[in-house]
Amino acid sequence: MQKSIVINADPKETRVAILEDKQLVELLVERPDERRIVGDIYKGKVNAVLPGMQAAFVEIGLAKTAFLHASDLSASLGEDVDLLDDDDSGDGGGGSRGRGRRRPRREASPKIEDHLTKSQEVVVQVTKEPISTKGPRVTQQVTLPGRYVVFMPGADHLGVSRKIASREERMRLKKILRQVRPRNAGLIVRTAGEGKSLEEFREDVDYLVKLWKKIERRRESAPSPALIHRELSLATGLIRDLLSADVDEVVVDAPDAYQEIVDYLKSVSPDMVKRVRQYRGKLPIFDAYRIEPEIEKLFERKVWLKRGGYIVIDQAEALVAIDVNTGRFVGKRDQEETILKTNLEAAREISRQLRLRDMGGIIVLDFIDMESEANKKAVLEELRKNLKRDRSRTKTFAVSELGLVEMTRQRERPSLLHYYSDDCPYCNGLGKVLSLNSVALKIERLLTRIGVNTQEKMIELRVSPEMAQHLFAENAERLARLEEKYKFRIDVRDDPRLKRSEVKVIFPRTNEDVTERFRP
Repeated sequence: MQKSIVINADPKETRVAILEDKQLVELLVERPDERRIVGDIYKGKVNAVLPGMQAAFVEIGLAKTAFLHASDLSASLGEDVDLLDDDDSGDGGGGSRGRGRRRPRREASPKIEDHLTKSQEVVVQVTKEPISTKGPRVTQQVTLPGRYVVFMPGADHLGVSRKIASREERMRLKKILRQVRPRNAGLIVRTAGEGKSLEEFREDVDYLVKLWKKIERRRESAPSPALIHRELSLATGLIRDLLSADVDEVVVDAPDAYQEIVDYLKSVSPDMVKRVRQYRGKLPIFDAYRIEPEIEKLFERKVWLKRGGYIVIDQAEALVAIDVNTGRFVGKRDQEETILKTNLEAAREISRQLRLRDMGGIIVLDFIDMESEANKKAVLEELRKNLKRDRSRTKTFAVSELGLVEMTRQRERPSLLHYYSDDCPYCNGLGKVLSLNSVALKIERLLTRIGVNTQEKMIELRVSPEMAQHLFAENAERLARLEEKYKFRIDVRDDPRLKRSEVKVIFPRTNEDVTERFRP
C-alpha cells in the first residue's frame, strides 16, 4: 500500500492529509487561534475536589477548568496499576501522545480527597480537548513521546508496542529498554522503534530526559496557572509519530514548514530526510493531489458507495448513527448476495469515514439485515480488519439482537464537523425548521391570546416574505374569522429581516412591540 503525507501549511490554517493508495483517509487541521492542546503540560491549581465524583477541577489558565479523575492521579502509578503493551495512540493534533494504557487491578483507585486539596498546585497533562460544554480532561501521569520511545516520569513500567509482532524483536527491545531506562521513569517502545539499535534508543531517551528536566525547571519558577510545555506543531508532531518505513513520501508546500520538518528529522532520524520534499507546483498542493474535492464532500450526510449503495451519517454530541442502504445497487443473483456485497463495501467506507471525519464516542451501525450468520460474521470481520488502520483506539461488539453493530472510538477532540462549522442560526443546530403550516398555526394562537387579553382595534403582524405569502394564500379566511371574532383588524407586513419562524406583533396605537408579552 502506498502511503503519503501531504501538508498544506498556510499562516491561517495548517492542513495535513494522509493518503493511502492515493485515497484520502485522514485530514488533520490546526489554526493559530484554535491550536490543539492534547499533550500540553500545565502547572495548575485545584479549585474544587469532589469526593462524590472522585474527581477534581483544576484551573490551568484556559476558558474552562480541567477535569482530573482519581484514576489519573500520580498515585495511580503505584502497584495497583498494570501497563499494557500498546500501540501508539494518536491525538490527530500536535502528534500522537503515544501513551500506554493503564488498566486498574481489582484494588480500588486512590481516593482523590486523600491526595488533593483545594488551592493545591499540580502538574497535569491534557489528554482530551474541550468538547461542547466540557472542559479539557487532564492527568498527572505525564508522558513525553519521542521518536522511538514514550518517556513516563514517575512510572515503573516497561512496554513494547503491540504492532511489533515478532517475539524475538520484542525480547530484544525489552532488553534494550532495561539498559537505557533512566531512574524513576518508565518507557514504552513505539512502533517506529522496531529494528533500531541500542545507540538510537539511548539518544532518544537522553533527549527526553533533558526535555523533562527543562519542564521541571519551568515548573519550579512558573506561577500557577501556567503552560510549562507545549507539544510540537501539527506538522512536525505528525512527522515524529507517523514517518516510518511504510510512508513513501512527505510533501510540504510552505518553505518554513518544510525546513522545520527537515531540521527536526536531521536531529532525530537523518535517514528519513530524503523522503521529505518541498512542493513547487503552480496548482495549490491540495488541488494537485485531488484532495480539495474530497474535503468539499466531507460533511455530506449521504456518502455513495461505488456499487450504488450509500451510507447516511448523523452526528449527535456523544453518539454517531450510521445507516446502510442498497440504493441503486440491485445485484445480479439473489437478494442476500446483494445485501452482503453492499454491507462489505459499507464496512470499508465506514472505517474510512470515521478516520476522515474524526468521529468518536459511541457509534451505532445499522447494516442491512442479513439472514445468514456467516454473512453477519463476514461483515463484522471486514469492519474490524479495516479499523486496524485507525490510529485511534476502537472497540467493536457483535451484531445485536436488533441487527445493530455497536462500537466505540477514542475521542480526544471534537470531530471535524464541529471544528469546521457552527450551529445554524435559523434552527440552532437542530437541522430542521418549522413548516409554514406550523408557523401559521402558532401565529393564530398568538393572535387569539391577544384578542382574549386586549381591546386593541388594530394589530400589525410582521413576518418573513415567505410566511406573508403563505398567510395570504392559505390562511386568509382563518385570519378573517379571527378579525370578526375579536373585533380587530390584522395588517400583515413582510419583513425580509425576519426568519421563517420569527413573528413580530406591533400595536400601532402605541407603536409598541408586544411580541414577548403574549408568548406562551
